[in-house]
Amino acid sequence: MIFESNGSEDTFAFGKRMGEEAKAGDVICLLGDLGVGKTVFTQGFAKGLGITEPVNSPTFTIIQEYEEGRIPFYHFDVYRISDVEEMDEIGFEDYIYGDGVCLIEWANLIKEILPDNMKVITIEKELEKGFDYRKITISDQL
Repeated sequence: MIFESNGSEDTFAFGKRMGEEAKAGDVICLLGDLGVGKTVFTQGFAKGLGITEPVNSPTFTIIQEYEEGRIPFYHFDVYRISDVEEMDEIGFEDYIYGDGVCLIEWANLIKEILPDNMKVITIEKELEKGFDYRKITISDQL
């Protein structure tokens, strides 16, 4: 499935819709270069879960937990992971197989420990369609 975004408002709205449809146990892998709108998508996703507190990328903490929504939301940013074993240290499996929804930015860096049942969202720029245009692809494969 492909969604076309013509600006951050579209990306946010798409994330919000995905958050509204999310259920406990979902694992969302979020891929895309720096500056494509992963954080905007995630903020919309959190809003769709009913989270009102500010949502930012947990680049330096690896995980940010949000409990106030309709289901717990675990937001990972694994960009700075140097070894997959670091994920064991934070109890990754407890989150993945827990009662919340996990969204993992840069999930391709830890693909060997991801579950089989996941959604993969890739956000890409296509500058020939405009500076703010983004192609958002949803699949089940990294």
